[in-house]
Amino acid sequence: MSEINVVPYIDVMLVLLIIFMVTAPLLTTGVQVDLPNAPADPVPDDEEPFVVTVDINGDYYFDNETETPASEQEIRNMARIVLERNPDLPFMVRGDGGVAYSEVVKLMVLLQQAGVDSVGLVTDPPGT
Repeated sequence: MSEINVVPYIDVMLVLLIIFMVTAPLLTTGVQVDLPNAPADPVPDDEEPFVVTVDINGDYYFDNETETPASEQEIRNMARIVLERNPDLPFMVRGDGGVAYSEVVKLMVLLQQAGVDSVGLVTDPPGT
């Protein structure tokens, strides 16, 4: 009686595992920003925060959207929608270290106008 050779299946599974391990970090990078360094406590992992990014050009992006920048009105609308669905969701701002401080404040004001009570700032730990 002949047995099924499972070695090719194992080879395919290992190749798929390697592909997923290599591509997974690329999916979470989002817009490239140079975050400022600051000693800060990490956000609890209870819930994934809603992140809005300000790049070096002052353009706004939602979460991991990297293709098209969002307008000020889109920022307000999206924040309202997110708040309606989950009022306890934390909001975070990823501001490039080289962007003008006024751009980060402007984004925080837009979120406040949408009803967001508290906004956190994303930073890199010192030495990174």
